[in-house]
Amino acid sequence: MTNNYKVSVNNAEALEISSEEVSKLDAIKIAASKFHILQDNISYKAEITEANFNNKTYQVKVNNNTYNVAIFNELDSLIKEMGFEIGTAKKVNEIKAPMPGLILEINVKVGQEVKEDDALLILEAMKMENVLSSPRDGIIKSISVSKNDTVDKGELLIEFE
Repeated sequence: MTNNYKVSVNNAEALEISSEEVSKLDAIKIAASKFHILQDNISYKAEITEANFNNKTYQVKVNNNTYNVAIFNELDSLIKEMGFEIGTAKKVNEIKAPMPGLILEINVKVGQEVKEDDALLILEAMKMENVLSSPRDGIIKSISVSKNDTVDKGELLIEFE
């Protein structure tokens, strides 16, 4: 069975390729993420330097040139055509208290750049410490609470730029 994929390289318009075309590549895995590829009698050294399987994005180094690659299958294309974007959940711009509690620690400052999953603050609720992590990469725009503040469920804690 042949599957078709759309592949975007460095944010360029997506090309359509089939799994059959990919299987015709003469590729040999030489290490965990390194490959030797032969296509049309031309040799290429390729290495996957970063991979985000959830977003289907990869950073690939081919003969010392780095390319950012995004792969979309038929379902991804259908979702986009319907007006939804893949990863829209990552466009969170504010962190609100998931439950009432006490702010024990704030690990960030206004203007600080954070990465996805960085610990932002610790909220104590029901005698348990809950680490609230960043849902995405971004820059802290504002912090609406201070250490030792009591907060209600849904109260704004942190905003992103």
